[in-house]
Amino acid sequence: MIISPITDPLTDYRVRGEIECYGFRYQLTKSMIFHKQISLYSLPRIFTFSPNVRIEPSKRRLSGKHLIEFVQLDLEVKEASREDLLAIGEELLVYILTRVKAAFDAELKFFRRELKIPNAPFRRMPYSEAVEACGTYYEHELSESIDEPLWLVDFPEENREFYDRENPEKPGILLDMDLIYPEGYGEALSGGEREYQYEKIKRRIEQKGIDLKTYEIYLQFAEKRLFPSAGFGIGIERPTRYICGIQQIAETRLFAKLPGILGL
Repeated sequence: MIISPITDPLTDYRVRGEIECYGFRYQLTKSMIFHKQISLYSLPRIFTFSPNVRIEPSKRRLSGKHLIEFVQLDLEVKEASREDLLAIGEELLVYILTRVKAAFDAELKFFRRELKIPNAPFRRMPYSEAVEACGTYYEHELSESIDEPLWLVDFPEENREFYDRENPEKPGILLDMDLIYPEGYGEALSGGEREYQYEKIKRRIEQKGIDLKTYEIYLQFAEKRLFPSAGFGIGIERPTRYICGIQQIAETRLFAKLPGILGL
C-alpha cells in the first residue's frame, strides 16, 4: 500500500505527501491502519508487508532509527484484545530471534553480535510510570536501561491517534502498547485495540481538530460497521538493526532515505 485517499494521520508528521492521479487526490501512506480494519469485513485476520512513506522532521536523521521510506509488517486480528496481541508480539519476537540465532551463527559472528533470547511474558510498564522515571525522552532512556524487551502500555488519549480504543474502565487511557527493545534500540512495534464504534470515532476525530471530510471514506465504513479488532505494525528495518547490532538504520536497506538528506 503506497498511495491511498486516506492514511494514518500521525499528527507528529506535519507534511503530507500527496499526488494527483486520474483526477483523484492520493496520499503517500504512513500506514495501512484503516485498510486493516476494513479488510476484516471478509477476513478473520490479516498480515501483509506494506511500503510506507513518512516525511519525518529533518532532526530525526541523527536518531539512528528513522527512515522516510520503509517496509512495515502489518497484522490485524478480528475480535482480538490487547492481551491477545501482547502474546502474539512476544511469541513472534522470541521465534524470530531463536531462528536467527540457530540459522545464522556465522553472520552474527561477522557483526560481533551476541543475541539474547528474551523470556516471555515481557515486563509491562504504564506510560505514566515511564515518564515519571525517565522524563520527556522516556523511550530512549528506558531502552538504554533495560536488558530485555519491555511493553509500554496505557498511553493517554491525547498522546495517540483517534483510532486507538479507549479503555472503558479507565476514561482517557487507551488500550494500546509499544514494545521497547533493550540496549538503546528503542521502539520495536506499536499497536493496540482499535476504536470501531462510529460515534466514538467521529468524536475522537473532532477532538483532534481534524476535518471530518478528510476521513469521509473511512467514516462511511464505520457508520455501516467496523469490527472489534487489535493489531500492530513492525517496521522490518528496526528488527534487522537490532538483530545485527547496527547503530544506523540506513545500513539495513538499499538506497535508504534519511530525514533531511537527499537519497537516491
